[in-house]
Amino acid sequence: MNKNKENPAYTSPYVFEGRIPLSQAIPLGLQHVMAMFVGNLTPLIVIMGVCGIVGDDFMALRVTLLQNAMIVAGIVTLIQLYAIGPMGGKVPIIMGTSSGFIGVFKSVAGSLGGGVYAYGAIMGASLIGGLFEGVLGFCLKPLRRFFPPVVTGSVVMAIGLSLISVGINYFGGGNTNADFGSIPNLFLAFLVLIVIVVAKHFCKGMASSSCILIGIIVGYIAATIMGFVLPTTGINADGAEYTYSWVVQWNKIADASWFAVPKVMPVKMVFDMTAILPILIMFIVTAVETVGDISGVMEGGLGREATDTELSGGIVCDGLGSSIAAAFGVLPNTSFSQNVGLVSMTKIVNRFALSMGAIFLILCGLCPKLAAIVNIMPQSVLGGAAVMMFASIVVSGISLITKNGVSTRTTTIVSIALGVGYGIGSTSDVLSYLPNFVSLIFGGSGIVPTAIVAIILNILLPEEKQ
Repeated sequence: MNKNKENPAYTSPYVFEGRIPLSQAIPLGLQHVMAMFVGNLTPLIVIMGVCGIVGDDFMALRVTLLQNAMIVAGIVTLIQLYAIGPMGGKVPIIMGTSSGFIGVFKSVAGSLGGGVYAYGAIMGASLIGGLFEGVLGFCLKPLRRFFPPVVTGSVVMAIGLSLISVGINYFGGGNTNADFGSIPNLFLAFLVLIVIVVAKHFCKGMASSSCILIGIIVGYIAATIMGFVLPTTGINADGAEYTYSWVVQWNKIADASWFAVPKVMPVKMVFDMTAILPILIMFIVTAVETVGDISGVMEGGLGREATDTELSGGIVCDGLGSSIAAAFGVLPNTSFSQNVGLVSMTKIVNRFALSMGAIFLILCGLCPKLAAIVNIMPQSVLGGAAVMMFASIVVSGISLITKNGVSTRTTTIVSIALGVGYGIGSTSDVLSYLPNFVSLIFGGSGIVPTAIVAIILNILLPEEKQ
């Protein structure tokens, strides 16, 4: 922080516009990459598996798509931060591969029989869907009255609540791993969490601002030391040997190449109505989520509501950024809720700092060795940071709702939106007797049904007299 005082050209990391020293900007940007790296690649890995793009025959294509996912996330984040015309909200948002589309993409792949054809159809539908969401962004202003603080606050709370289970999953080391919830995993997660709290509240200046990065680095070091003194492999129920999830596999860095050139259109696009219609609906859904993310990050990071221009530009970037992603064979790129939590917790909103994270993502795509360093992070190390970040999104939602006081009307809207809307969405089995498309759209996270219930109640319930 002292450099800012010595050089008047520098501003504070708590200010969106302006420049801060690279010595501050790089670690602050890296925090965002650490928080979203795994989540940025996981949806793509899942859908490639569903489509059957696995095994040695597809190895080159898989590497290309994962490489493109990092490059596109970096490029679209820069557009969101700085804007190109109406594309970009100039808001402190990190963009990345959306996990919200996984359900509908699985359904589409099943309907089309999987394979590269199904993946190409997903890309074609994503290209059109992204353009459609971009148009929605231009039309946002007349729709803004449907998103007062009580609605956006409810949506932000639903986003945070939906991520808490994800954070705990990371915390235990990943529930797909055989050693999920093991003592070493929980030790690492708690260690990272404690280091973050100590750095945040008992340190000053850069150490406080970079608390997430410091916690993750300590987690890396601790896991490496544990690898020297503890057994690193176990035997699963089938009698097969496996490596514990907390082990840092440094050998994967040596195996990664130094440089790789990205490819445009690595998969031929297919335009199939079976894929286009359900995916178009999901782009409406993700527009609602983006309204919540931008509202949450502006409230949590800057202490104010988002403007019409910021919301509109953010949604346009969401849509057109997804179309750009499709051209590179990557799933839709949308606002990353995980990083909303990071901004809400640290209050670091400086655009230059966030752009360093975006540039690092691009470099990871061009240099697989850099990507490997982040990719080998144990999930429990990330989990120690994630539980706190994700819960802070809920707090941002509460701040939005209570900004103008809490009336009986507000209490009713939030209670029903979260109780019925979030409850139904997060317990999707309750929709099992309804048509499949209803479960695809409203099941899973609870964000969309929360938004719909809140919007309807806000229209129907009469305003209370002051």
